[in-house]
Amino acid sequence: MNAIIAAPRALGLMPIDHPPPGMFEAIFRALETNSLSVIGPARIQLMAIPIHDDDGAVAGGFWGATIFQWLRIQLLIVPEILRGQGAGTALMRAAEAEARARGCLGAFVDVFNFQAVEFYQKLGYTQFGELADFPPGHHQIYLFKRF
Repeated sequence: MNAIIAAPRALGLMPIDHPPPGMFEAIFRALETNSLSVIGPARIQLMAIPIHDDDGAVAGGFWGATIFQWLRIQLLIVPEILRGQGAGTALMRAAEAEARARGCLGAFVDVFNFQAVEFYQKLGYTQFGELADFPPGHHQIYLFKRF
């Protein structure tokens, strides 16, 4: 069966750099509605653990979310002055403790190969994937840990 497929522009399919407020939520709701009967509602709960400098400004920390009983680690940065003193491990312990309290089964993260792969492995994370040339000449590494 041959289907006639309209050109993307004829369907109004144009990439935009600055979507209007609410567009992400609308697309997310459409996706959630489509998969609701299979996996249930996506209950995303943000998690932030800031590190403040002496002036009270945010200088680093942890940013992630729990969804489908997993912690998704999105950002983790320890200010240079605190590196090597256990601050990153402390951030992860706090995030993992909160994830367990939320009923999570584990956590996952993706990092560049020149970043914190060994850090996460020391915390018990296992590599499960790799995307070559992202960014070009490097790799994106995917790691997870079951609690």
